[in-house]
Amino acid sequence: MAESFGSDPEGYDRARPSYPDGLIARIVAASPGHEVLDVGCGTGIAGRQLQAAGCEVRGVEPDARMAEFATSRGLPVEVARFETWDAAGRRFDTVTAAQSWHWIDPEAGAAKAADVLRPGGLLAIFGHVFEPPIEVAEPFAAALRRVLPDSPFAAMPARRPLTTYEALYAKVGDSLRASGRYREPELWRFDWTCRYTRDEWLALLPTTGGLTRVPAEPLAEILNEVGAAIDGLGGAFTMEYTTLATAAVTRG
Repeated sequence: MAESFGSDPEGYDRARPSYPDGLIARIVAASPGHEVLDVGCGTGIAGRQLQAAGCEVRGVEPDARMAEFATSRGLPVEVARFETWDAAGRRFDTVTAAQSWHWIDPEAGAAKAADVLRPGGLLAIFGHVFEPPIEVAEPFAAALRRVLPDSPFAAMPARRPLTTYEALYAKVGDSLRASGRYREPELWRFDWTCRYTRDEWLALLPTTGGLTRVPAEPLAEILNEVGAAIDGLGGAFTMEYTTLATAAVTRG
C-alpha cells in the first residue's frame, strides 16, 4: 500500500491539503539551520512549503512516480527507502516526515534520522487527522462495508476520536525516547478548517490508503454514495482538521 499512492501523482498533489502555516513556521523556528531532508516526501507538498519558507530541501521517496512529480515541481528527490538510503556523508539541520512516518520502521527510522542530523538538529514527524463530519463519514463507512466487506478498513468505525491519533504520535515519541539519541520529544497540535465541495472531497478520497488500489467500478460505487451524502448537505461541508506533530532535537 505504501507504494500505491503514485498511481496518480498529479491527482494526489492537487487533492491533498497542505500543512498549516503555523506548523511550517514552528519547524523553521526550531531548526538550527536551513538544510532540510524530507522523508517520504511524496509529491513534495510539505517540501515546497518549506522551500517557500526559505529552507533548502531535499526529498527521499521510495516511489519513483511520486519522486519524478516532486522533482518536476522543483524539489530535488532521491529514490530510496529511508532506512536504506545512502546519505553519502551529508548532514542536515532538520529531518521532516509529512504523513509518511507510519511507513517507516520506527526503530531504524529514529536511528537513521539521528545519523543524518547535525548535533542539535530537529526531527519533526507530522500528519493530518482525516476525520470528516459524521454526515459524510457514516455513508462512506457503510458503502465501504457493503462494497468491500473484506477490506481491513471496512471493520473500522466511521470516525475515530482524536485521542486515537494522539496516542499514535505519543508512541512515536516513545520510540525516539527509547533510541537515546534525542532530547525529550514534544507533541504539537494545530487546529484548522477547510471547506470542501462535493467534487473536491471525491477527488481526495481515492488518494487515501484504503482506496488507492480499489478497482474503478467499486470505487465509483463508494464515491457515488459519499457524493449523495454531500449533496444532502448542500453540496459542500466544512472539514475540521487537526494536524499533529512529534518533534525532538538530537543530543549534542
